Amino acid sequence: MPTISIKRDVLFDALGKTYTDDEFQDLCFEFGLELDEVTTEKQMLMKEQGEQAGTGLSEDILYRIDIPANRYDLLCLEGLVNGLLVFQGKKAPPEYKLKKYEDCYSLHLTPATAQIRPYAVAAVLRGISFTKESYNSFIDLQDKLHQNICRKRTLVAIGTHDLDTIQGPFVYDALPPNEIKFKALNQTKEMTATELMELYSTHAQLKQYLGIIRDSPVYPVIKDKNGVVLSMPPIINGDRSKITLDTKNVFIECTATDLTKAIVVLDTMVTMFSEHCSNKYEVQQCKVFAPDGTYELYPKMEYREEIINVDKANNYIGISEDGDKLAKLLSRMCLTTTCDDTLLRVQVPPTRHDVIHACDLYEDVAIAYGYNKIPRRPSHVVTAGAQQPLNKLTEQLRHECAHAGYTEALTFTLCSREDVSTKLGVELSLVPAAQVANPKTLEFQLARPQLLPGLLRTLAANRRMPLPLKLFEISDVVLLDPSAETGACNRRRACAVYCGRAAGFQFVHGLLDRLMALLRTPRGPAGYCLRQCQDPAYFSGRCAEVLLCDKVIGKIGVLHPNVLAAFELSNPCSAVEIDIEPFL
Repeated sequence: MPTISIKRDVLFDALGKTYTDDEFQDLCFEFGLELDEVTTEKQMLMKEQGEQAGTGLSEDILYRIDIPANRYDLLCLEGLVNGLLVFQGKKAPPEYKLKKYEDCYSLHLTPATAQIRPYAVAAVLRGISFTKESYNSFIDLQDKLHQNICRKRTLVAIGTHDLDTIQGPFVYDALPPNEIKFKALNQTKEMTATELMELYSTHAQLKQYLGIIRDSPVYPVIKDKNGVVLSMPPIINGDRSKITLDTKNVFIECTATDLTKAIVVLDTMVTMFSEHCSNKYEVQQCKVFAPDGTYELYPKMEYREEIINVDKANNYIGISEDGDKLAKLLSRMCLTTTCDDTLLRVQVPPTRHDVIHACDLYEDVAIAYGYNKIPRRPSHVVTAGAQQPLNKLTEQLRHECAHAGYTEALTFTLCSREDVSTKLGVELSLVPAAQVANPKTLEFQLARPQLLPGLLRTLAANRRMPLPLKLFEISDVVLLDPSAETGACNRRRACAVYCGRAAGFQFVHGLLDRLMALLRTPRGPAGYCLRQCQDPAYFSGRCAEVLLCDKVIGKIGVLHPNVLAAFELSNPCSAVEIDIEPFL
């Protein structure tokens, strides 16, 4: 859930009223938000970086407010104030207007952009008046969107430019790095894209975005009519077109790998800050030409109508209100609504991209009505809660393993390929493991197909502890299963490892016998038995399959020295691992 920081005095000035902290917290709760913290810039930085970090910072009171992740319209001061004022009935929802495009501000995409970021959208805000607070809010909203819906600029990257410093029409192109040269934001000289990538490799904020385009043969770039570089998305804007407090006309471009997200981001940016324009809530469209010569007009800023049933809304929420009252409740949430007999006609504005289904409207009705006001009622369905049999059996076995002197370990569900193949002496192709398509680290490359490697890694991390070490884990493994909907399935297993001066096979064998006795499974063909087998992870002749009614459910044995060396263990170990689901 994103959190925004807003100066208390600036917020109260925009709201036209002063609140106590408790009063504002209550207002946030009624609106479906949460006042997370009351602090200052100095206190925030001191908490993060230490006592000396807060020197010279403002002592202005800040409100840190938690915002729902899908409410992009509330991520800045303008959107939050607008939402609260409409909610309180102090103003009507804004009506956004589109101004006709001008051909001189069109954006043309070249075919080369398809190799890296194939989509772009654009818009113009005219006659904008920035104050220091609104300028900071403008920049902060871009950062919040980049971290949220833009997924750290991988899906969408926003560029904002002073329109009076550049000349359209504009070109969105993709060029080899050595052919791109411009003066980046706040730099003193021109550099090539390669030099910029090297420069920003140590930059605190920008280094995290370099990997998005670093390995591409071409980098995206936006230029104006005269070849002036506006930006190299998603990394940095050009210094020539940077926004200042004196900027009056703003050109906004968004390059993207997801067109839908780009439309949402552009709509959010222009609707939030069009209130600072000379013609309030008016946005000028731009023509965006595709490589084939066709064009679309952006921003869309589309209003759409949704229809919901009054009785269904009342029933889902658990209230009993007439259609007119529900219409007023939705209108308080910036959703202008009229009642037509048993139907509610809801006009969804371009600021509310989070409304995608009737249930989103029911939720807004409940928020405006007040969750605390909804009467409690008994459930219409009679149910009896109970623990899942598999979980109940798991808990019982955990207690018994602990009583036997074993310590429980909880290991990662993901592991490396080496842990389940090379270190255990088997080929990876023979392991029925579900692999992660794009692992971030070498430690988490696939879902574990057995519990043993995790326990051996735990032993290695605790090898300085007094011997013997006796660990167990009862948890899920993931196995490939072509018959399953997802292609894999979970299986609950129990695994125990004994590490001491000697192998201690009798200890894990004794634990197995104890668990089988508790499960009322006798030894013999009608119950469970052991059958000698070969496994590269175990000593030859000291490994056996555990059979239940002639079906293999696990293995027990003394681990091979090669396995111990691979896991950096110097003492002998014995292990047992069985599937416990057949006992249900």
